[in-house]
Amino acid sequence: MDRPDLRMLALAGAAWAGAGLGRWVGWWALVAVVAGLAVVAVVRRRVAAATSRTVAGVLLVLAAAGTVTVLRLDQVDRGPVGVLAADGAVVQVVGTVRSDPRTVSARYGDLVVTRLELRRVTGRGSSYATAAPVVVIGDADWLDVPLGARVGATGRLGPADDDDLAAVLSARGPPEVLAAPDVWWRGAAAVRASIRSSVAHRPADQRALVPALVDGDDAGLDEALSDDFRTTGLTHLLAVSGTNLTLVVGFLLVLARWAGLRGRALLGVGALGIVGFVLLARTEPSVLRAAVMGSVALLAMGADGRRRGARALGVAVVVLLLVQPSLAVQPGFALSVLATAGIVLLAPGWRDALARWLPRWVAEAIAVPAAAQLACTPVVAGLSGQVSLVAVAANLAAAPAVGPATVLGLCGGLVGLVLPFAGRVLGTLAGWCVAWIVAVATRGAALPTAALDWGTGVLALAVLTVVVVAIALVGPFLLRRPVTGVGCCLLLVLVVTVRPPSPGWPPSGWVLVACDVGQGDALVLNAGPGSAVVVDSGPDPVAVDRCLDRLGVDEVPLVVLTHFHADHVDGLSGVLDGRRVGAVETTVLLDPPGGVREVAAAAGSAGLVPRPAPYGETRQVGDVTLQALWPPPGSPTDGPGDGSTANEASVVLLAEVHGVRILLTGDVEPEGQAALAQVLPGLTVDVLKVPHHGSRYQDEPWLLSLRARVALVSVGADNDYGHPADSTLDPLVDAGTRVLRTDEDGDLAVVVDDGDLGTVAAGG
Repeated sequence: MDRPDLRMLALAGAAWAGAGLGRWVGWWALVAVVAGLAVVAVVRRRVAAATSRTVAGVLLVLAAAGTVTVLRLDQVDRGPVGVLAADGAVVQVVGTVRSDPRTVSARYGDLVVTRLELRRVTGRGSSYATAAPVVVIGDADWLDVPLGARVGATGRLGPADDDDLAAVLSARGPPEVLAAPDVWWRGAAAVRASIRSSVAHRPADQRALVPALVDGDDAGLDEALSDDFRTTGLTHLLAVSGTNLTLVVGFLLVLARWAGLRGRALLGVGALGIVGFVLLARTEPSVLRAAVMGSVALLAMGADGRRRGARALGVAVVVLLLVQPSLAVQPGFALSVLATAGIVLLAPGWRDALARWLPRWVAEAIAVPAAAQLACTPVVAGLSGQVSLVAVAANLAAAPAVGPATVLGLCGGLVGLVLPFAGRVLGTLAGWCVAWIVAVATRGAALPTAALDWGTGVLALAVLTVVVVAIALVGPFLLRRPVTGVGCCLLLVLVVTVRPPSPGWPPSGWVLVACDVGQGDALVLNAGPGSAVVVDSGPDPVAVDRCLDRLGVDEVPLVVLTHFHADHVDGLSGVLDGRRVGAVETTVLLDPPGGVREVAAAAGSAGLVPRPAPYGETRQVGDVTLQALWPPPGSPTDGPGDGSTANEASVVLLAEVHGVRILLTGDVEPEGQAALAQVLPGLTVDVLKVPHHGSRYQDEPWLLSLRARVALVSVGADNDYGHPADSTLDPLVDAGTRVLRTDEDGDLAVVVDDGDLGTVAAGG
């Protein structure tokens, strides 16, 4: 069996280390490397020439990567754009649009974000020629600016967090288009539009997924479906990756072979295919990275692939880090390199072991995704806090449909330029293939133990890395025999399909749980065995879904959404997923519009129509007694459109479960709190959900007058809002209230034990 050439991989590691040292240590790292080179020169005669050359090469690459990194950072900091950004200067710029404008939700409305390659910047009385990338944050006028256009704009520069960027430009007013895009950009835009048009008649998931598979265009993809893809390890299908390029260029090479092309002509077709793919998927850093890694994968699939693939991977990493040193700290780059390394280094051994008792094509189909997934596991866990247990099986199940869906989607776009009806036919076929991939993702994510929660601390990731290395080494020995190979598979199936018990959770006698959903609210009232009333759903469908799963909630007779901010409603699809939901109630103020649309779409998919929570009406929902205390009748139903008045319109609920009085306050502001104090003087409760995540803006006398024995703060760790404020929590603590926070203790449960009120924290 061909052995990989590890020397180039050693150089790749040196480049990575050099980029890191240059970023965090600076010139001192380079001085140390020069000293190392001097030591090598002295001892060279005492070691083998080959070893000496390798060590010298490692040190030279490390020095080169470190030098380039330091110079790049210095260029960004001291260049004209960086200096103007540090001063917060108002400037006029001319640049070329380098990414498709996209809409993002912000606290006070939607914004449009795009990238510009600046060619000229004028500010502080001077004008400079430059070549600096910046991110533009503008309004809706920027949505219509085509990729590749040269534009002029005015705005204020500010520092950027990403080292790939020289600054952030907060644009003022619409851009001025100075020159239309070049013909190749217009052609790529036409193909992308044709791909979308070819599947426009298909269901929403297929309309979004076919373009995502072909060119990474995932606009309109449902967040809940994205979470299912993440849980099942299929996220790489939603973004531009080496897989996309391999499929597209591989298809072109097959066509070229059928046409009789060989040798250099075949290489030319491959090169043109790579260039065309980059134009189609956009020349952003992630696309260029994917193109390089996909090219390495194509090379590794040929003769002597393991040796050539390892060399190509090493060269690719070194070149990419010298050209773009900031890749050293980008998770996407690490995942691409690790996945490719797994395929090149691990997959052949696993394939050969499985091929002892399986057909070779089956062995290869299992080994490739398993090796790639295993190599990426520590980084994925560090990013998501999860280890997917169904990723390999999901990728195997989806694999037969990925290639046809990608190729048919591309053909649908190309043919649709000339024959729109034929393009729609091909788009329909691509949509059918995608429907299978969607089924794999949704069914896989619904399995009881589809993903294992894992810590993101140093110790947890170190332990996981050791486990991964052990599996990589032991894997071929276990897989070479049918008994141990099948036994491992059966064990994994058992772990995935049988939900393990959670010791001590949910705690006996629980009446209320505040789910740890990050910076947001999701409260669960115990309505009976397997049943609960849910108040708000947090910002993350996966987080609230898992919280309800841990509580064993299968039926939700009522969901109340206190207001339409994203941190209270974006997780609604997670509540609806796989559960019987009776009704969805909301506040009367239909603002911000984005949240209103999100709720209507999610509820509509479950056959529900949201309705306002009835003011003042006392209702019994299972074991829960509910009464809406706010907003009062006659409150506004229309807002300014930016959500700035939504907090004050929060639904405030008084609930009682097994004799425990609970006040759920949403994000109601001090004015509303003062009004409630006047309307309901003498109101006291056992449990208070502190308004607005413990914000400092509170009516302190009202909070203290409630005389709550327990106060729960639902808040995200290290949030940017300063929540919760000591000025809010300290008076409650001084008054004898026990205050608990989800950012410190995880899920929080209020329990009743023989009439006594207690609390249990999932985090200990």
